[in-house]
Amino acid sequence: MTHRTLVVTGGHGILGKAVVEAALARGLNVALIDHAKGEAAPDGALEIGGVDLTDAKAAEAAIAQVVAAFGGVDALLNIAGGFVWQTTDDETPAWDKMFALNLTTALNASRAALPHLKASAEGRIVNVGANGALKAAAGMGAYAASKSAVHRLTEALAEETKDTSVTVNAVLPSILDTEQNRKDMPDADPSKWVQPSDLAEVMLFLASPEARAITGALLPVTGRV
Repeated sequence: MTHRTLVVTGGHGILGKAVVEAALARGLNVALIDHAKGEAAPDGALEIGGVDLTDAKAAEAAIAQVVAAFGGVDALLNIAGGFVWQTTDDETPAWDKMFALNLTTALNASRAALPHLKASAEGRIVNVGANGALKAAAGMGAYAASKSAVHRLTEALAEETKDTSVTVNAVLPSILDTEQNRKDMPDADPSKWVQPSDLAEVMLFLASPEARAITGALLPVTGRV
């Protein structure tokens, strides 16, 4: 994968950082795009901060910066997103927020990157869905619905790009082992959860030329949950 150019949205988040670090270790050109601005990026990565990916024009401008720096885009990993636990009777519903953060960001980044991915010999899109979107639990309606939409986007894009070099897949993690999740679930056993570094490895495989035979897959990455 050396010299391939990888774009990571949400690159300053926990999973994004794990992907960026693993990609740099492989010798890839790495660009991270994030809404956060001014945060330090790992040495060797192109940091594009202050980007609102819910705005299609902002997504296009960010991808244009990547192309100007590296000459093209070979893989897009859509990690930008968010989570809200909320029951449906809440008076300030988070449905629009969840669809904006989880679906619209992935759609806008994908649409902006697709012309460049099609020009690549091995174009890749890897989305982040959710195992919890397969059957929504209480309080998970808005989040699960938005991630289910990401699953459908993945499948549709995979069908639409079958005549090109591009493959489109999604990983469906269960619970990531993060400090916040440990605080929120103090009685759970985090040894059964998914390490961000392990999920990063799966995503980088799907972003690699070796994964050319896989497209339209919704791959569970659930640890021992």
